[in-house]
Formats: sequence, C-alpha cells, structure tokens
Amino acid sequence: MTDDQRIPPSKVADDRASLTSFLDYQRATLAMKCRGLTGEQLKQRAIPTSELTLLGLVRHAASVERTWFRFVLNAEDVKSLWPGEADGTSAEFHVEDADVDEAFGAWREECDRARAVATSFASLDDTVNCGGVDISLRYVLTHMIEEYARHNGHADLLREAIDGAVGE
Repeated sequence: MTDDQRIPPSKVADDRASLTSFLDYQRATLAMKCRGLTGEQLKQRAIPTSELTLLGLVRHAASVERTWFRFVLNAEDVKSLWPGEADGTSAEFHVEDADVDEAFGAWREECDRARAVATSFASLDDTVNCGGVDISLRYVLTHMIEEYARHNGHADLLREAIDGAVGE
C-alpha cells in the first residue's frame, strides 16, 4: 500500500481538532486498506478462522457512524442500513450478495453526516441523554477512534491475507 492519501493528525492541535482529525485519519485508513481491491476480494473471508471481510468492516463502520452520530447524538429516528441477523451476527457482516458501491456510498454518506453532527455541537463537553444515559461528544469521538483502530487492525490482517499488501 504505497498510495497513502491520509492526512496525519496535528501534533499540536486543540482537543476538538485533535479528536476529529484522528477520527478522519482512522476513516482514511480503512479506505486505504480497501483501495485497489476487486469486489470479490473485498467480500473474501481471507482468514480461515474468521468470517470477517473488508466489505463487512466497511458496512459495520457505516452502521456505527449512523448509530453514534445520528441516533445517539442527533436523536434521529434512523433505521438500520442492513437490518437483521444471521447465525448470531449482524446482517452488515453478511456480504455474499452485497453491493460494493452501495456499501461504500453509505459509509461515505454516514461519515459526512457524522462530521456535520459533530460540528453542530458547541463543545466537546456538550451532552445528550440517550436511554437515560448522558453522553458527550468527547466520548463519542473517542469511542469512534477506538472502534476504527480496532477494526483497522482486522483490516491489516485481511488485506495482507488477500494480496500480501502491508502498510500502516
């Protein structure tokens, strides 16, 4: 993976700029791990002991963005992008018949909407109440960085198993 289009986070930014730029960096990392692969490769279960796929991770990322930013922070009545469950796992991970362009389009759209929601908060310390629990924008941004970082580790392994490509 030599086509690194990510923008590194600033080493001197304030809290808000630091958190949002780290999240965008993690989003760009997932995109980089998928770049240049065919639809079949994105759907490939490349690790024999796992059912994870790169496309499943993209669909999961879209769902997580939608849930935390639109449902939790913005109190929107949003439906699941990929409703249902099969074999005890969310439908977003079942990609055999998934449309690759639709998945990436949904993910990009949810990332754009998430940025807009985050921008609408005056402070990282602003909170919403969701299900009786107060949740701050700071918490959601931090959680999303953790979510992407964990799954980008999975993406590293999947990409290397698919075509041998490695990179940060």
